[in-house]
Amino acid sequence: MQKITRRSIVKGGLIAGALVPAFGLVGNAPAAAALPALDPNDPTAKALGFVTDATKVVASANPTYKPTQKCSTCAQYQGKATDATAGCNIFAGHSVPAAGWCKVWAQKPGA
Repeated sequence: MQKITRRSIVKGGLIAGALVPAFGLVGNAPAAAALPALDPNDPTAKALGFVTDATKVVASANPTYKPTQKCSTCAQYQGKATDATAGCNIFAGHSVPAAGWCKVWAQKPGA
């Protein structure tokens, strides 16, 4: 009969604890790609002035808007700047186009 030591239990727990988040990241990649596109007529999207093309923003109605702002340069955008669409922290469960814009836009750190 083999004894299980406290050291082996702690070691196994630490290894398992380190691997669980890694599996979560791998498992979320396909799910993120399968997010449905945000409908501009969604009540939250309308309230935040969401548009699928930032060049179509009415600047007079959105005084904080600048032509360089778009979803791909926003801190809330969950994809890479080169991704055509990605998830958004503001519109959970939906993807937004990289060229889109909303009133919650905030500069991505380091960009």
